[in-house]
Amino acid sequence: MEEKPQQEIDLTKVYDYAEYPDKQSGRCDNCNSADFKNSVKGGVFLRECRKCGMKKSI
Repeated sequence: MEEKPQQEIDLTKVYDYAEYPDKQSGRCDNCNSADFKNSVKGGVFLRECRKCGMKKSI
C-alpha cells in the first residue's frame, strides 16, 4: 500500500473547509489539537487553531 506524500500546511493561508475538510473531524490538520478560536466577520465563520494558528473558513 503506497502512502501519499503529506501536504505542507501554510499557516499564513486561510483554507476553505469545502476544499480541505478535516482529516479527523473536529481536529486541526496540522497539530491534531481540538482547541480552536472562532470568529465571524462579514458572514464568514473562521476557525483558528489556538496551538499552531492554522485557519479554515467554514
